[in-house]
Amino acid sequence: MNKLISRIDSALKWTLASLMLSIVLVVGWQVVSRYLLNTPSSITEELSRCLLIWIGMLGAALAYRTGVHLGLDIVTQRFNTRNRQRLAMLVSSAVVVFAVAVMVIGGGNLVALTYELNQMSAALNIRMAYIYMIIPFSGSLIAFYGCCQLYYLSTDQTMPTVEGLH
Repeated sequence: MNKLISRIDSALKWTLASLMLSIVLVVGWQVVSRYLLNTPSSITEELSRCLLIWIGMLGAALAYRTGVHLGLDIVTQRFNTRNRQRLAMLVSSAVVVFAVAVMVIGGGNLVALTYELNQMSAALNIRMAYIYMIIPFSGSLIAFYGCCQLYYLSTDQTMPTVEGLH
């Protein structure tokens, strides 16, 4: 299981790094084409918006995995170890339910609807369903990480850390 988690972590990190490099290049080209060449590119704004959506959704999965998402631990610090673990299991369960219900099922319905309606992006001229596919995908990642967290909590083990992130 640790090997699978490690491979998914690595693929997610590399994908995010590639997407961030891509958005830097796209926005850089937009600046060059607009201000130096005086012929602004027509697709860079929409492409950067799509890349930002993908970075945000995949970044949310990585943030959940690494535990750097927003959280308040003022109340939980006062609990004993066993109650903290129970609360962590409850929170992880809620995250899994939310990720599956809203992101996987709801996002999947959004992808199906936009695909069925043949909704196209204006500048890129691709189906919006392809852009929205990141919602159920990242929801699946979050649900996977939540299930892993539940497994490790129930066996009194700690989930392996993400290598290369500090």
